[in-house]
Amino acid sequence: MRRNIKVKPGKSQSVLGFIVGLIFVGIGLFVVIPTFGPFGIFWTLIAVAIAVANGVNAFGKNGVASHEIVVEDDGGEETQSSSARRLEEARSLYEQGLISREEYEAKRQEILKDL
Repeated sequence: MRRNIKVKPGKSQSVLGFIVGLIFVGIGLFVVIPTFGPFGIFWTLIAVAIAVANGVNAFGKNGVASHEIVVEDDGGEETQSSSARRLEEARSLYEQGLISREEYEAKRQEILKDL
């Protein structure tokens, strides 16, 4: 089973990012746009995006995830119960005389190695 876990920054980190974003918006409006023109507009738009994302994280209930963690579930209990079932089947085949002792032991070792 695969699960995606989204992680958003903590409130204090988001508040700091919001404040820094606002400072960069101010710098963009009053220094960078008048000095560098189109680059200043780009700078200011990026600063606005940073301020908005951090503001949503800091002051809103639903935040903007900064990380996503994908967890692959290896089966855990399912693997153990599957291995137990396979061991029982191998034992049953041996007791019925359908496989030799050597075949049973080889299969048993193979199943135990998979745990």
